[in-house]
Amino acid sequence: MSRLEGLKANSSQFTLEGEPFQILGGSIHYFRVPRAYWKDRLLKMKACGLNTLTTYVPWNLHEPERGMFNFQDQLDIKTYVTLAAELGLWVILRPGPYICAEWDLGGLPSWLLQDQDIQLRTTHPGFEDAVSLYFDKLVSIIRPLMFEEGGPIIAVQIENEYGSYAVDDKYMQFITDCLQSRGINELLLTSDNWEGLRYKGMEGVLKTINLQRLSFGAIQQLADMQPEKPLMVMEYWSGWFDVWGEHHHVFHAEDMLAVVSEILERGVSINLYMFHGGTSFGFMNGAMDFGSYKSQVTSYDYDAPLSEAGDCTTKYQLLRNLFSHYHAERLPEVPSPQERKAYSPVFIQHHLSLWDSLHFTEKPCRSERPVNMENLPVNSNNGQSYGYTLYETTITSGGALNSRNNIKDRALVFVDRHCVGTLDSKIHELVLPDGKGKRTLSFLVENCGRVNFGKALDEQRKGIVGDIVLNHAPLRGFTIFCLDMKPSFIKRLVNSGPWKTDIHSMCTPGFFQTRLFVDDAPRDTFIKLPGWGKGVVFVNGQNLGRHWFIGPQHFLYLPAPWLKSGENQIVVFEEQKADDKILFDVNPDHGKTIDVYKLPFCTLL
Repeated sequence: MSRLEGLKANSSQFTLEGEPFQILGGSIHYFRVPRAYWKDRLLKMKACGLNTLTTYVPWNLHEPERGMFNFQDQLDIKTYVTLAAELGLWVILRPGPYICAEWDLGGLPSWLLQDQDIQLRTTHPGFEDAVSLYFDKLVSIIRPLMFEEGGPIIAVQIENEYGSYAVDDKYMQFITDCLQSRGINELLLTSDNWEGLRYKGMEGVLKTINLQRLSFGAIQQLADMQPEKPLMVMEYWSGWFDVWGEHHHVFHAEDMLAVVSEILERGVSINLYMFHGGTSFGFMNGAMDFGSYKSQVTSYDYDAPLSEAGDCTTKYQLLRNLFSHYHAERLPEVPSPQERKAYSPVFIQHHLSLWDSLHFTEKPCRSERPVNMENLPVNSNNGQSYGYTLYETTITSGGALNSRNNIKDRALVFVDRHCVGTLDSKIHELVLPDGKGKRTLSFLVENCGRVNFGKALDEQRKGIVGDIVLNHAPLRGFTIFCLDMKPSFIKRLVNSGPWKTDIHSMCTPGFFQTRLFVDDAPRDTFIKLPGWGKGVVFVNGQNLGRHWFIGPQHFLYLPAPWLKSGENQIVVFEEQKADDKILFDVNPDHGKTIDVYKLPFCTLL
């Protein structure tokens, strides 16, 4: 059959190729799933009875430095979307430029914050210009994948949940024009939670809603806004995300199924967010701040139908049974689960103090006043995006140290390399011990993740963002080291660092190295670090993410494709407390749980 027309919203039901079409969608983010597992996850989506894949596009990964684009390897969106088509899935693309997604700065590049006057998600000239150049590149890649070009993309979302932000009446039209003027002619959508729906719509753009509970007549409200238009829940939240220091969120399968069943019975289209959460590898997790700052964990398991490691959960089985009733033909067989292995513990062989690693960073910056991460003269003057920054100055006395809340987000404080305390968003004061002569005062500052939702996006600069005072006098004369811990830095460290072998002299903060020997085909596993404190784990140069003893996450997912037969190098950067071994398990440990239905409804908006 020749293609008649793409996805249309001209009546109370979607049509695709001229036939009635109910979207049974699910979100899987290519940037959160190892490329080698894209096919496995999409086959499991197809076998669950879904017909449409949705994915965000993270601007900050695709343009890590201004004008430097990356659409290769893990970020090869063209291959990902083409693979979905080959497996018989349609695609709804959500290119942002802002995506939220519990992703650092909602997917916006940190170099935008170099401009002190920038107004993100507005028609501010600096933001407009950057978006336009990015969309020039992005649309050149995605346009051939559109339905009218023979591709699988049947709809494109404009921005994300702008109704909850809504600070510029001209902004959404600007993003719409960015897409249409570059040749995007498919159906355009917006996506908002119940409160955000109140924001005015745009001609020819279909509104969709995000929710988890059928409360406040939200779907009826959407229907009243758009009479004789199809209804869609663009994000049906199948679970929820986690933050450090709190419990793991779960959403019981039976509660989820009841709502999904009712949505489908009403003839409403649905997209499960997430169908498979995956992992916010590296330093890419976001944060929330509604009065207090809370950093999100590395795992994006989300209590989704497919677990972080791609397992089919009870939710998956229940949904597969439900969705099977919406297909005339029998669903495909579910692919076999990935094999996992609990490797034997490995013991630390070498260690290197943070102070001995500084020779392998970029040339330090010297500045009279503190400079925030984003404005450091590193990475071709694009600043530092992620990781840690070390600030050092000289003091001649002890006394009362006050950060004035200018530490973003957390700092270990050292006097002559001895840790004397921690400063963060809640602890602003510290007493420094007295001493004789000049001493070195150091702040090891961690960017724990930029806020990804809310009104505070413009205030997400990291590092030290203003004066810190000692006995009411501002500190001056800083030497600043960029510790963004990119693969090139880890490689230099491993190959050339003055590593020590005496484990009895291990000190923190520092780097700890060992080898995992795999004697057959690699298998998925989970790294566990009992006895360790807080830091980051690298395997064969890949940054698996952050670990922190406060939980709820007590593991790091290590996918088999990132291991190799033979020797595998493991490096742990540890801030506070190192152990002599690393453990492996076949199962994750999410810590204590809390049912999202027990949370106030407002917290899920």
